Amino acid sequence: MIISGTDLAKEIKNDVKHRVEVAVEKYGRPPHLVVILVGEDPASQSYVKGKGKDAVEVGFKSTTITKPDTISEEELLNLIDDLNKDNSIDGILVQLPLPSHINEDKVIAAIDRNKDVDGFHPANVASLWLKQKCVYPCTPKGIIKLLDKAGIEIQGKKAVVIGRSNIVGLPVSKLLLDRNATVTIAHSKTQNLPDVSKEADILVVAIGKPRFVTADMVKPGAAVIDVGVNRDPETGKLCGDVDFENCKDLADYITPVPGGVGPMTRACLMENTLECFLNKFEQ
Repeated sequence: MIISGTDLAKEIKNDVKHRVEVAVEKYGRPPHLVVILVGEDPASQSYVKGKGKDAVEVGFKSTTITKPDTISEEELLNLIDDLNKDNSIDGILVQLPLPSHINEDKVIAAIDRNKDVDGFHPANVASLWLKQKCVYPCTPKGIIKLLDKAGIEIQGKKAVVIGRSNIVGLPVSKLLLDRNATVTIAHSKTQNLPDVSKEADILVVAIGKPRFVTADMVKPGAAVIDVGVNRDPETGKLCGDVDFENCKDLADYITPVPGGVGPMTRACLMENTLECFLNKFEQ
């Protein structure tokens, strides 16, 4: 079964749109999402354009602030500080990656945690691990929603997450643990990785290496969640971290690239922005 993130993302955005209509009647304005784009990386420009399109689609006010890649770290931090202080702004997102002269951790920590729609702020990350109320990172949140929508049982299953980033690998591992899965966190250099990954009932791959996972790494009947978005070195087309054609007949469930996790990340961003907006008025 191919798990479509596109279909579920539409359902989530339709729900957000309905809730926004109710919120506008109650509070007099829609949520306002601000996205900061530094530089002219084509992939980042495409992501930001898609996020802006989704925001308008669900009824948000959407603002994109573009800055040259020569902007100083201080200037960027000052911009974020101004946005933090603006009560008409509910969500702030800085598109990653940033130029090498800017400390990404410092930028993420500068965003008001109550406007951190990505869920990357250290306080949100800490709350996630402490099982306290927080903004869940968009991609891990979307992965759990995909598994639930497909009817895949998480409790009691063995999950292997290949990837250790704070954006996907670690938080999705925590969410799986919270659902009572047994979780192994691995990486591309893990010794005997195929032996490790073939134990997984649920295999999540987020390492940014095109077609890295092949059939010899997948347990028959597994659910395979491919987070990667890469350019195929042979064709130049988008591909995932999983060799889809090689693995699709072996796995019981598998996400495609594109059309799998990617749409869910953007849909969950819309959901997070609405939640930040509502928290402001309802706390």
